[in-house]
Amino acid sequence: MKHIWVIPVACVTLMLPATMQAGGVESGFDGVVRAIENRYHVHAERVPLTGLVSVVSRVTTKNGVGGLSIAEFDDFPAPADGEELNSLVTDKLGAGWERMIRDTSKNEQTLIFVHPKGVRMAMLIVDLEGNELDLVALSVDPRHLKDEISHYEHHHEGVDIANASE
Repeated sequence: MKHIWVIPVACVTLMLPATMQAGGVESGFDGVVRAIENRYHVHAERVPLTGLVSVVSRVTTKNGVGGLSIAEFDDFPAPADGEELNSLVTDKLGAGWERMIRDTSKNEQTLIFVHPKGVRMAMLIVDLEGNELDLVALSVDPRHLKDEISHYEHHHEGVDIANASE
């Protein structure tokens, strides 16, 4: 009975990481969503039943795609500075993420970031078109992705590519 003070101290100690996470130290998909909401004064709409869609996609792709998260920002204040948006996303994703694609035009921006996670690869896609910004996060199996992409390669039997211009 002398050490009853240990129980409240242990509870506070166990809750501290969750409290710090809720206090704005978010990273990853949720961190990017919150940072965009705060910077551009817009509210993200989360797509309902995304969890169910994620399970269905994992099953139908034979574990190729899963972990789906989607956030949509309607009435996004366009145009957005491409460098600023890129920096905001990069900062909030955290360590280990690498930008794979950045395509910017006057009213459109697309950013694709990847992060290896064991045998899988996390992806974050940011697509701004006019006044609509969409964020999609997912987990893919790169081997499965390579197999799927190979179905779309063009194979020309009997053609010598080195001398094709002759």
